[in-house]
Amino acid sequence: MEWPPPSTSPSPSLVVRSPRQTVSLIRNRRPHRDWAPSSRSPSFAARDHGPKPSEVYGFVGSITTVIATVVYLAWAYTPEPVLRSLGITYYPSKYWALAVPSFVIVAVALSMGIYMGLNFVATPPPTSFSTIFDENSRERTKFSSEIEEDRPIEPISDISIDQINNLMFGDR
Repeated sequence: MEWPPPSTSPSPSLVVRSPRQTVSLIRNRRPHRDWAPSSRSPSFAARDHGPKPSEVYGFVGSITTVIATVVYLAWAYTPEPVLRSLGITYYPSKYWALAVPSFVIVAVALSMGIYMGLNFVATPPPTSFSTIFDENSRERTKFSSEIEEDRPIEPISDISIDQINNLMFGDR
């Protein structure tokens, strides 16, 4: 089936040919509010319009990161005579252009290794009962048949290890 059907033609207001027309179409279709601007509180007006602070911080952070990266790469790859001819005489040694990234990579790798090691140390062995039970464990309670008829949903409880073994491995 063709869309739109051949018998109908799209209305002129739905045909968009340029971005400017798209923006004007969106502005014209936006619902208008009935209250007066004077009845709004200043905090409402500030929240209603403009970017969120997190968006501003993200934008400033991304621009700062790009500028810092460009300055770092320019300093690292520009020869010292060129920097001196530009009048830049106070800058760190080129040794740090390789040393700092190397230190950062090693620090990240060591922190990941230490984090995994601490998790292994904090985890109880597989034979420990603390891997099965803890202070938040709830045993399933048995109710009489009269009470169970009134309860359509069972109370929250843990499945016992015996039931899990029967479900996974059957009776062996």
